[in-house]
Amino acid sequence: MALLIFLLLAAVCALLAMVARLTRALDRAEEERQKTQQERERIVDFMHHMVEALGEGLTRQALLQRIVHASILCSGALSACIFEKTDKNTMRGVAVEGLFPPHRPLNDAGKDKLTTRAKFIEQVLKSEEFPVGDGIVGRVAQTGIGELLPDAAADPRIVKHDDPALAVRSVIAVPLVFRDHFFGVLALTNPVDDLPFSATDFGLMQSLAEQAALALHNAEFLHLQLERKQLDLDLSLASGIQQMLLPRAVPDVRGLDLDARYTAAQKVGGDLYDLIALSDTRLAVVVADVSGKGIPASLLMAICRTNLRQIAPRYASPARVLTELNRVLAAEIDAGLFVTMLYAVIDTAANTMTFARAGHELPLFARRDQVSGVYLTEYVGSEGMPLGMVPDELFAATIADRTESFARGDVCVLYTDGITEAPNEEDKEFSGARLADAVRTLHSRPAHEMNDGILETVRRFTGSTDQRDDFTLVTVRRV
Repeated sequence: MALLIFLLLAAVCALLAMVARLTRALDRAEEERQKTQQERERIVDFMHHMVEALGEGLTRQALLQRIVHASILCSGALSACIFEKTDKNTMRGVAVEGLFPPHRPLNDAGKDKLTTRAKFIEQVLKSEEFPVGDGIVGRVAQTGIGELLPDAAADPRIVKHDDPALAVRSVIAVPLVFRDHFFGVLALTNPVDDLPFSATDFGLMQSLAEQAALALHNAEFLHLQLERKQLDLDLSLASGIQQMLLPRAVPDVRGLDLDARYTAAQKVGGDLYDLIALSDTRLAVVVADVSGKGIPASLLMAICRTNLRQIAPRYASPARVLTELNRVLAAEIDAGLFVTMLYAVIDTAANTMTFARAGHELPLFARRDQVSGVYLTEYVGSEGMPLGMVPDELFAATIADRTESFARGDVCVLYTDGITEAPNEEDKEFSGARLADAVRTLHSRPAHEMNDGILETVRRFTGSTDQRDDFTLVTVRRV
């Protein structure tokens, strides 16, 4: 009987021990589950901070500061700092919260300023630089591998500051990397509960660093998209303004059949043409090209046209018009920019065309030979330097008028180098010779049909090659 009682008691004790072990195991499982849930909540909370930051359209600096703040909230650290790599392959603090210890000991002057400690420390972190590979942060930047120092005070790489508030007890430093794009290093010091950072804390911060790097990547992408949209808007506005500067209609001058075309290689180009009625029988025709493209070229063209229209009616000589225009533009043209221009005045009463050429392409004439009766093409030149390239005195000394007969049946073609230098798939240029052949073939057609034919010839020559430069083409027939 006693033996039976003993065996029962032993069985009960074993059962109780098993229950106790099971209870402890369940408690540990519950504790782990709670820890996992807390980590999950901290990651979700951090992601929520990042999504909010992106939704607010923060600047890059503000986003970096938000990451630092959210890291402190989620980790329980007393201070945190993000370090970025500079062009000199050094590390520099860019966002900080709390009394994050500087990479080097403070000098005596710095210690005197510790009354405004937080701001001073922030200034130090953002001004001092140290080589990649130096210290914990530099090492993480060099290797791309995070580091955990539970007992940082014992690590020789940690700077020992005299001020107790800057003492480092525990450190986590993790890289901010997304798809091989290195954004920097996030470093945290000293948990608020005075306990060392744990492996769990380290794993959590690695996860948060991945989310932070993703947020930085998305912010860069969003800002790039916004910049592109703004640039597209600016280009659209500039293109609209440029189109407004081009003549809306051809002036009605008896005896002239005229057609003008303009196609920009980009949204905004650097070519210009204009038609200015000077009298019932006199028409000024202008073709110009700025040494550049985009908005600066467009703005210079707008300035050029505005001044030209004020100057043109005052002088009969095209050379004098261009000389005055060069003088006015001297203060408007930036270094490195210049404008080539051909300014011609057609006089239907005198059957002449008088032109001056400021470094522009030669005008192409097509006229019937008086002896053979065959239409011949000829490039006719005159002296002149581009606008804005040389001082007024030299410009005036080189520019000259040239007068050519322009009788019924004659044709004159004005253009920019985008036409003659248009390349084909073998990188050969269309050339002035091909332009002359096209004009000779098309000379009997109306001006708009001639331009259609010339541009079609250019397109057939270039094939699938993208248009590299602006096309401007003005054809005038004397009828």
